[in-house]
Amino acid sequence: MGSHRRLASPGFDRGANAALCVMSAAAAALGVTPATAAPQDDTRSKVDRLYEEAEKATEAYNKADERADGLREQVNRAQDRIARQQQHINSKRDVLGSLAGAQYRSGGLDPSLALLLSDDPEDYLDKAAALARISAHQAGELRELQDAMRLLAQERAEAAGKLVDLEKSRKAVAVHKRTVERKLAEARRLLNSLTESDRAAYDRASRSGRMDLPDFGSFGPASGRAGAAVAAARSALGRPYIWGANGPSGFDCSGLIQWSYAQAGVSLPRTSQGQRYAGHQVPLSEARPGDVVTYRSDASHVGMYMGNGQVIHAPYPGAPVRYDPVGMIPGATVTRV
Repeated sequence: MGSHRRLASPGFDRGANAALCVMSAAAAALGVTPATAAPQDDTRSKVDRLYEEAEKATEAYNKADERADGLREQVNRAQDRIARQQQHINSKRDVLGSLAGAQYRSGGLDPSLALLLSDDPEDYLDKAAALARISAHQAGELRELQDAMRLLAQERAEAAGKLVDLEKSRKAVAVHKRTVERKLAEARRLLNSLTESDRAAYDRASRSGRMDLPDFGSFGPASGRAGAAVAAARSALGRPYIWGANGPSGFDCSGLIQWSYAQAGVSLPRTSQGQRYAGHQVPLSEARPGDVVTYRSDASHVGMYMGNGQVIHAPYPGAPVRYDPVGMIPGATVTRV
């Protein structure tokens, strides 16, 4: 999303550069509006900007949602630990109750008097030794119970904090969701205000029109897992852009990259910002199929390099997963996973 302007990218063949020029020419209709531009040109520019803002809000939504999922798992694990710890405490209390009962049944007489009155002093001494051992064991059990209760209190406090954080993350998800929906609704309203011919011109200007598979060019994927991710991304061609989705029936930009690499057995972060740092960066001129390409200074858009100056990506609502020139948006950063 965003204005599609040409980015010089040394190292690609003339066919790739020609594709960049074609895309750049098409993007002129979406870029900076001249002072003499017609009202429909201004509308297209506004739509383009709204899509870009919606994509940034979508990535913020994805980040908040990912954090909420992580916190939810932490809370569930903490609650499991609390339940197990409570069972442990209950067991310790049962043991201490049994020991206290045994101690009570052994009599409450002064030990020296009990020895004098005993019919069998030797038997009494044996019982006294056993009682001493019970008392020592009881003291140990009591210490373990106290430690367990302290740990339980700590676990409960940490779980309460996680629940507070989870609620904050849920609210952040809701805020970002409303922002995305507002931006997309405004974009639809503006597009619907265009005449049929202007709407068709917008659609032509914002699509590369390429759905066929580009050649890898001189170099294939950098690794087997990159090759598997490329194959998965190819299989998603034509599927719809759905904001917040990560497949398999629809994708947003980072959802496509995460899903494609998941099919290769590689776990990537959910957001385009996280994906930028999911490997080591290489120059754009050295990009190879399967490399992750992020755009803009905030990495709010992402695609996958496919060879010959092309990326595959989920562009924006209404545009399916497709190929576009790698230079479609200035500021490309290439990450090799």
